[in-house]
Amino acid sequence: MAKNISLEEIKNETVDLEKIPLEEVFEQLKCTREGLSSDEGANRLQIFGPNKLEEKKESKVLKFLGFMWNPLSWVMEAAAIMAIALANGGGKPPDWQDFVGIICLLVINSTISFIEENNAGNAAAALMAGLAPKTKVLRDGKWSEQDAAVLVPGDIISIKLGDIVPADARLLEGDPLKIDQSALTGESLPVTRHPGDEVFSGSTCKQGELEAVVIATGVHTFFGKAAHLVDSTNQVGHFQQVLTAIGNFCICSIAIGIVIEIVVMYPIQHRPYRQGIDNLLVLLIGGIPIAMPTVLSVTMAIGSHKLSQQGAITKQEQVFEKSISSHLILWTKELLSLTSTNPMENGTVQVKELQSSQDLRRKVHSVIEKFAERGLRSLGVARQEVPEKTKESPGGPWEFVGLLNLFDPPRHDSAETIRRALQLGVNVKMITGDQLAIGKETGRRLGMGTNMYPSAALLGQDKDSNIAAIPVEELIEKADGFAGVFPEHKYEIVKKLQERKHIVGMTGDGVNDAPALKKADIGIAVADATDAARSASDIVLTEPGLSVIISAVLTSRAIFQRMKNYTIYAVSITIRIVFGFMLIALIWKFDFSPFMVLIIAILNDGTIMTISKDRVKPSPLPDSWKLKEIFCTGVVLGGYMALMTVIFFWAMHKTDFFSDKFGVKSIRDSEHEMMSALYLQVSIVSQALIFVTRSRSWSFVERPGWLLMIAFALAQLVATVLAVYANWSFARIKGIGWGWAGVVWLYSIVFYFPLDIMKFAIRYILSGKAWTNMLENKTAFTTKKDYGKEEREAQWALAQRTLHGLQPPPESSGGIFNDKSSYRELTEIAEQAKRRAEVARLRELLTLKGHVESVVKLKGLDIDTIQQHYTV
Repeated sequence: MAKNISLEEIKNETVDLEKIPLEEVFEQLKCTREGLSSDEGANRLQIFGPNKLEEKKESKVLKFLGFMWNPLSWVMEAAAIMAIALANGGGKPPDWQDFVGIICLLVINSTISFIEENNAGNAAAALMAGLAPKTKVLRDGKWSEQDAAVLVPGDIISIKLGDIVPADARLLEGDPLKIDQSALTGESLPVTRHPGDEVFSGSTCKQGELEAVVIATGVHTFFGKAAHLVDSTNQVGHFQQVLTAIGNFCICSIAIGIVIEIVVMYPIQHRPYRQGIDNLLVLLIGGIPIAMPTVLSVTMAIGSHKLSQQGAITKQEQVFEKSISSHLILWTKELLSLTSTNPMENGTVQVKELQSSQDLRRKVHSVIEKFAERGLRSLGVARQEVPEKTKESPGGPWEFVGLLNLFDPPRHDSAETIRRALQLGVNVKMITGDQLAIGKETGRRLGMGTNMYPSAALLGQDKDSNIAAIPVEELIEKADGFAGVFPEHKYEIVKKLQERKHIVGMTGDGVNDAPALKKADIGIAVADATDAARSASDIVLTEPGLSVIISAVLTSRAIFQRMKNYTIYAVSITIRIVFGFMLIALIWKFDFSPFMVLIIAILNDGTIMTISKDRVKPSPLPDSWKLKEIFCTGVVLGGYMALMTVIFFWAMHKTDFFSDKFGVKSIRDSEHEMMSALYLQVSIVSQALIFVTRSRSWSFVERPGWLLMIAFALAQLVATVLAVYANWSFARIKGIGWGWAGVVWLYSIVFYFPLDIMKFAIRYILSGKAWTNMLENKTAFTTKKDYGKEEREAQWALAQRTLHGLQPPPESSGGIFNDKSSYRELTEIAEQAKRRAEVARLRELLTLKGHVESVVKLKGLDIDTIQQHYTV
């Protein structure tokens, strides 16, 4: 019993284990240097709890209700209150049908969001559990690797280079450790910790290996106390800001329509109160994109799950939008290669016959350079005679024996990965600690260009005369890679590129990569990375190789494309519903049924949910949220559809056009039949719009996913059957028969095709090309021959010569890339890198000189001894 009390006292921190002598620590913790037994460890785990921070248990009910607590849901909830509380009078009961329908719509959307997010969260938690920090612990007299969560005070652990210290501990006997405590204390440099000193949980071992005894775990650690005292900050990500902006746009559009209706209907037209309420309900129910949070969250959840299946675990949702915006990735050569000894002939160069140290040095350096030009590392071999035959003896002088080369071939998938990255507009820069010649040879083999520089150029030192005038930032931007790089250089490279407005991805695996991974917009820890690298990164790869990064980029772009398609659709539908029904209500005093708008919303939401699994073409270049494009496209497409609905109603209500041309009966005097026809027309085009917004080309060329097609077909079958047969007095609709249904379908199909043309026109106008051609190039008004074609071709040729380094670029006060550079200008770097790589490849394949040099390097021949009588 005393033992338990003593442990309880330790848990309550009545004993200062940080300051007392080490032997007293063992005495107080009732443990030895042989560690704890498994039974004792399990017993202490019950007392001290697991070695992890307290997790806030979120109520499932509150989480579910939280999906109904956002501005879009508030508008729908206001509509429900209006339907049950305000929609009475005029001899009619409250609008129970709309009230129940709105509540059902809210519950359905919240349920889908809750289920998908919960499933995604569980899947991510299971995957991250497999990547939980491990530690080497001494239990039952044996060393074993276990989850850090099982540690308890009294455990003996081993801390080595690259490890994140799993718990507060006191160091045992041995050489001092270098510990990075910057994450805890803000100290920029590693500190030295000697035996007996305390090391804190969450710090990183930078040098050495030592055993330690655990003195505090979980919330009782230095890190745990700080985390417990400081409330977590809820940072609003860019994605949430975009979502809020789109929601606010839709709400403001509805508010404008409501204000106009109230002003016109009551003071001017003196409409009855109940009719006015019904028209306001139509705008509230039909205009609000209530499914937007659900669709986007489901899309991201499915995308996250797909990425995990491909071998990439994401830690936060912002990774998706950063991935689709990223146009530059820094890859270390070690991750692109597989190191092995090279059993080539003449692999060891004997130099014992040389007497002069200068001759020796010159010969060795010459051999090292020749190895490097072939992409081989060199390992010096020396021997020493120790007559005393003891390791303490100083022995005789070291005698240089020779060089052993190491073959460091690229991974089988590296060249293809780099080629695909360049095609996607993502520039790849190689960072290596090897010699410059090795880096260039590796770059040549991988097809990524050989425009590489030594690390000294990064700091502005020892610049070659050819690049002395180029600023460091511009040098980094244009280079294909750097050699002889140290960890601090990696951080500076990332920093400089970010200052030039680039979205930078960085790969790494070691503890020295952690600062650069943390600094990068997208830190990528590769498979088998250290705990420090994983904790600093945004994406953790679980499969070897880097090809999974390309899959992650493509998947992220596909996810983004689905979300962007839906947001344009949502804005268009809001404009179309609000202004279409507002004009019909105010011009012809025709009150559309709120219940039928609710039916449209339910069918639309059910169909649009499938867009989360739609078959899309990822953007060929880095992309980003362009709210101007989303809003402009939505307003134009929505305005066009609203106008077509108004024209359809006018032709149906005020003319006999359809009766005369198609032989259908006139329904111009039947309000309920006009309601059915109008409902079908709105339903068809509203859902068909998704095929326009989801495609980059003509909507009928890019095949959608089968799930979307089936959902659309079922929804329109329901809508058509309702319009043909339904006879609901409470909704004021009456069946119009198959003849009118065919007319409505024909009208909708005819006026569907201009939507694609409008989409192309908006994209062209927003790209700036239209204004450039009209105002700067003046192609619309020029009197030059062939509209100035000859002059434009000359400008293009000059640009190409500059691009390939055949002519110096024109001077510019803002440099090549200024702050106002467009997205296309930024991705031009990747195009330049791709062209340089292609030129190098074609030179090797199609010129005699390039082919000879390639063979010479491959065979290890000395080109200086060959008579160079070949020509280019």
